[in-house]
Amino acid sequence: MRTDSSPGTLPAREHLPAAPAGTPVLDVVIPVYNEEKDLQPCVRRLHEHLHRTFPYAFRITIADNASMDTTPQVARQLAAEIPEVTTFRLEQKGRGRALRAVWSSSDAPVLAYMDVDLSTDLNALLPLVAPLISGHSDLAIGSRLARSSRVVRGPKREFISRAYNLILRGSLQARFSDAQCGFKAIRRDVAQVLLPLVEDTGWFFDTEMLVLAERAGLRIHEVPVDWVDDPDSTVHIVKTATDDLKGVWRVGRALATGSLALDRLARPFGDDPRDRDLVDVPKGLARQLVGFCVVGALSTLFYLLLYSGFRAVTGSQVANALALLVSAVANTAANRRLTFGVRGRGGAVRHQAQGLVVFGIGLALTSGSLAALNTATSEPAHSTELAVLIAANLAATVLRFLLFRAWVFPDRREDDSARGASSPYDTTPFRAGEVADSWRDATVQLLPVRPHDTDARDLR
Repeated sequence: MRTDSSPGTLPAREHLPAAPAGTPVLDVVIPVYNEEKDLQPCVRRLHEHLHRTFPYAFRITIADNASMDTTPQVARQLAAEIPEVTTFRLEQKGRGRALRAVWSSSDAPVLAYMDVDLSTDLNALLPLVAPLISGHSDLAIGSRLARSSRVVRGPKREFISRAYNLILRGSLQARFSDAQCGFKAIRRDVAQVLLPLVEDTGWFFDTEMLVLAERAGLRIHEVPVDWVDDPDSTVHIVKTATDDLKGVWRVGRALATGSLALDRLARPFGDDPRDRDLVDVPKGLARQLVGFCVVGALSTLFYLLLYSGFRAVTGSQVANALALLVSAVANTAANRRLTFGVRGRGGAVRHQAQGLVVFGIGLALTSGSLAALNTATSEPAHSTELAVLIAANLAATVLRFLLFRAWVFPDRREDDSARGASSPYDTTPFRAGEVADSWRDATVQLLPVRPHDTDARDLR
């Protein structure tokens, strides 16, 4: 359940429709910096492969990152000789900057990029973009770390790659297997909304894009690749690793504070099969119960530690009230973000105020239990007090979940649809098989193109 105030702007995923031959369906970007030696054989090999195997019209875009050798001249020569090749010049370096510039201005519905050294076997290109054309996925990446991948590279790069992905898993909870393989694709409608959220302009661009997409719930398709290391690579490993770690810290902090507007990347309600109505099962109940139990267990431990500390200097009732107050504030904040998925600072004060009301009910239960214990025995053992408090907190926890779900963090969309009124929680409705008008207008029609088909550009 999403209870933030911004509706999703992405349309429902659908198979790209068919249309006139010659309109590019795929735009493959090759970022280059001082690659006068490798650029021409790379582009010719890629063009030959696409012309022979890719069933749709395509474009190859050379993104020149302020090269200082003859790379711009080579790029212009290729563009003049091959109709499907274009060149784009940037006056600043940065792979991320190049991809952002070309992808943002491209009219192709599927956007991809690969490194100029063509370390990745090109047979993986069609499997990479097919899920995006079909509407199955939002992004696709080549993975050198998949079990069925075949990779040839030195132990140093192998160690660095695996260590970096372990860092991503441990710090940003990333679930994709390979962040830095230079072989990725994205749907244009996704790129138009996702790219403005990505800050990095260098090598960390890929990682940041994938982390934000994954956190927003977009589908990332992984393709095992055959990959051979380029011994002449000009990548500065130490500097790149340092910049990447800085990027991990920046993105992790932004995610922790909820400052990223990831709700902009949400698909319309109903696009995810988990959004569909289930008989007698409230939406999101299972996930919320798991999250609430985890937060509740940690809050209970925190509460008991606080109670034991306060009990050493004050009476049981005062210690219970102080411990419950502090843990209740932390519990409300954690459940707000983790259990009920509320991002940003909007409504935080109101939620805390309502949480304090729930805290008051929990305080009444636990204080009443302590009062009953003190009535039964004048000097109860500390272990007995803890046992009574645990039992009372279990009852208070059940009541807290029900109040949180029904009152503090309700599903506004259900309430508003029942009243027929608009609200900041509304999500643009989409029915099965229906596409947003903006996507229909912006998407070109697709038609399979074979190598022997006649193209107007051939009449030269």
